[in-house]
Amino acid sequence: MTNREIESAAIAYVIEREAVEGREAHDTRGRGAAGDLASRNRVIEVKAYGTTARGNDMWLEARQVEEAKVNPDFWVYVVENIRQGDPSQFRLLCIGGDDLHALIGKAKEKHYYEVPFPVAVYDRLRSNVTDA
Repeated sequence: MTNREIESAAIAYVIEREAVEGREAHDTRGRGAAGDLASRNRVIEVKAYGTTARGNDMWLEARQVEEAKVNPDFWVYVVENIRQGDPSQFRLLCIGGDDLHALIGKAKEKHYYEVPFPVAVYDRLRSNVTDA
């Protein structure tokens, strides 16, 4: 599974789980929202893991951390075990309220540069590599 397929599977899974809870979730990716989904009053950021999130850091954007600080209805949903492919085997951890605030309180701010890596450059560099 590609990273995009893992993310899409996690989003679909959370939408379905929200429906089971009586909440209709809407995909808000690419629309400038603080999270991936809107579900009633909840703003949900979905973190998708091919295997487990145990011991891994969660990467949140600065605006998501700020939203978590001021919006009691901001949630992080961690969906694990996606790479194996069977949604009945996915695991969901819902983090909000005091748990999320405690985690946010330990967040380390970091700054990165996003360097474009166009397909044409990748392909050119890859063609110069011989596989062992």
